[in-house]
Amino acid sequence: MLRTWFEIPLWQRVVTALILGILTGWAWGPDAESIKWIGDFFIKSIKMLVVPLIFFSLVAGVAAIGDLRKLGAVGGRAMLLFIITGQISVWFGLGLGTFFAPGAGVDTSAIDKGITPEPNETTAVDMILSIIPESPVQVMADAQVLPLIVFAMLIGIGILMADKEGEPVKKVFDSGAVIMQKVTMIVMELTPFGVFALMAWVAGTLGLDALFGLAKLVGLNYLGCLVIIFVMYSAIIKFIAKLPVRDFFRGIIDAMAVSYSTASSNATLPVTLRCTQRNLGVSPSVSSFVVSLGATINMNGTAMYLGLATLFGAQIFGVDLTLGQYFLISILATLAAIGAAGIPGAGLIMMALVFGAVGVPLETIAFVAGVDRIMDMMRTTTNVSGDAAIATTVAVMTGEIDREEMISADDV
Repeated sequence: MLRTWFEIPLWQRVVTALILGILTGWAWGPDAESIKWIGDFFIKSIKMLVVPLIFFSLVAGVAAIGDLRKLGAVGGRAMLLFIITGQISVWFGLGLGTFFAPGAGVDTSAIDKGITPEPNETTAVDMILSIIPESPVQVMADAQVLPLIVFAMLIGIGILMADKEGEPVKKVFDSGAVIMQKVTMIVMELTPFGVFALMAWVAGTLGLDALFGLAKLVGLNYLGCLVIIFVMYSAIIKFIAKLPVRDFFRGIIDAMAVSYSTASSNATLPVTLRCTQRNLGVSPSVSSFVVSLGATINMNGTAMYLGLATLFGAQIFGVDLTLGQYFLISILATLAAIGAAGIPGAGLIMMALVFGAVGVPLETIAFVAGVDRIMDMMRTTTNVSGDAAIATTVAVMTGEIDREEMISADDV
């Protein structure tokens, strides 16, 4: 029976748990809170992974560039596009959250939201000084976001500068990143049980209002991802790469399908490489470099969602956010998306980093955990499509593309 359980795809188990949890909560009522501890166990397991996962993933991602000289022609352009599209995505998510307010009207008075993190009210100078860790160990112990990311990036740059002497350390971090991804997958196996308990708690304690709020969040997540894919990426291909948009999407349709079903950028990586090289004519050197790097740090769908989910949490718990905190969210969401591993559930793990920095209760994670897998599938499709779009654009900029290899409508 245990073997049969694991043979069922995780997303199917999660969706089934979601439905059963809602029905259980609806039938059980407020007493469903008695099983919330199962969901809390799941959330604590996620929090446990935040620091080691982001540290190893970021160091390995920076070190994956391979050579500081590659940051010029190929790496520089790719990183610039990654950052620009990431910022556009997170601000779009913030805009959707502000305009549509998915968390407005949800009554959370019936639950104990625990300790709310104090929002960061430091000045700009204090914030600049705070990103330099006085003690990296203390930063990790306290899960401080910005200094942890800065320290991880500096380690990655140091590995690149050390060249051959840094190879042994690079292998350690590469192995550490893979190990943390495996550990994350183990924790993700708890998702069906956590989702069942949390959805039963939400449905039984807060009623249909909370479910409507979650449905609105899911809808906005899909809307945001579709706009990023078919508006932003299309504009990049049409106006920067100057290539046919239809042929581009025809060329990556396989990668989009695999990414949606697996919710994993890493699992889709071989298919994305094949699509960019065989269907879009991107040279193997550019494709391998940009797509592999993008699978680690190019997470536009995740960045958009982190902005949207932060506002959702602020709205359901009545947290007022200032314009300065919006800018902080935009920075942290982009950096957290860079640090997110290309595996299912990575965005859920990174929420704790962004929420804590602006005073949004971490109980928000419990709200969205039940529907995260449904949204993660679309976010991953957005991330993978972005990898292909930027790899194609960089290939055009550097003359590393065979335009004749782009498939035409007659080939399909």
